[in-house]
Amino acid sequence: MPISQDIINLYDSFTHGVIGRRAFLDRLAKLAGGATAATVMLAALQNNYAVAGLIAEDDGRLAISTAFYPGPDGKTNVYIASPKATAKRPSVIVIHENRGLNAHIKDIARRIALEGFNAIAPDLLSTTGGTPADEDKARDLIGKLDPAKAADTLSDLIAPVRARADSNGKIGAIGFCWGGGMTNQLAVRAAELGAAVAYYGPQPDTADVPKIKAALMLHYAGKDERIGAGIPAYEAALKAAKTDYQLFIYEGVQHAFNNDTNAARYDKTAAELAWSRTVTFLKAKLA
Repeated sequence: MPISQDIINLYDSFTHGVIGRRAFLDRLAKLAGGATAATVMLAALQNNYAVAGLIAEDDGRLAISTAFYPGPDGKTNVYIASPKATAKRPSVIVIHENRGLNAHIKDIARRIALEGFNAIAPDLLSTTGGTPADEDKARDLIGKLDPAKAADTLSDLIAPVRARADSNGKIGAIGFCWGGGMTNQLAVRAAELGAAVAYYGPQPDTADVPKIKAALMLHYAGKDERIGAGIPAYEAALKAAKTDYQLFIYEGVQHAFNNDTNAARYDKTAAELAWSRTVTFLKAKLA
């Protein structure tokens, strides 16, 4: 079903906490032409985790496990996907969107693992009981997190991840949406980070850019006005700091274009191109 840009922008405002659920539903009904049409459109706008899983949980090439790593406010639950090969390898921290550690992000971790990395996907809602099944509740909980503490939690993962028996000591990060912003924040905090890939994530304060030591790859959506507004200042700061970075804008696509569980915004062509660039980048920077 074709969904207008006005409706996608409205949903983006709701899902990122700019407006509340009641105001969103009221406006959606007006734009859709009634409550019934709004209900149908809402289903298309929301993620459908029933379709998540390019790589099966029981894929025989992978070892899947969970662990608890120490954090500033308590233990952080992490989902781990690794190749079954015995060779030591780089690790990549996979940082979830503002819906928490869900089936889609676990699938992303498995995709990363099949490229030859230890994929470590933390649940940044661990201290609130873990990611709930209801994505609206997860989003509300993410909105209540202290961003600085969340970034500290990610920083605290680096030492134990690098110390893993199957690690070669090199570490990168990849994040999406809220997690893309957290990836930028982790790059500011962690000099040990070798590479960081941020998909349509909020930019850090330009004053913090000189602290970034990791090589960066930044993916943005051409129709994402909210996040796109921060690109010029961020890129100017990266150039001034002589940061090793690559920045791509995928014209004509929406925020969250990589999320293949979201029919309204997923763009297969852009997602596959961004993913191929990401894998090549991580392999080059963490080799």
